[in-house]
Amino acid sequence: MKDIHDVIKRPRVSEKATLLHEKTGEVVLEVAVKATKIEIRQAVEKLLGKKVAAVRTANYDGKLRRKRTKNQGVTPAWKKAYVKLAPGESLELV
Repeated sequence: MKDIHDVIKRPRVSEKATLLHEKTGEVVLEVAVKATKIEIRQAVEKLLGKKVAAVRTANYDGKLRRKRTKNQGVTPAWKKAYVKLAPGESLELV
């Protein structure tokens, strides 16, 4: 994974993520499934210009989806990263 936009897909904006950011200063991002913690750290530092203290990740499997027909499908698997910024660093979320 060379490009930072291949590593970080989008921010996960939810009530839980917003409260987590206000309390601990962590940012929740959706990242590539094969991205490692080191790649996530480097991409966040380069993209946001902030120092990163820690990165935690969580993998989510795709869910089985079936409509009223016999056809079945699976939603894609995805990965979420909790990025804790270094002390003194802050990110303004609007």
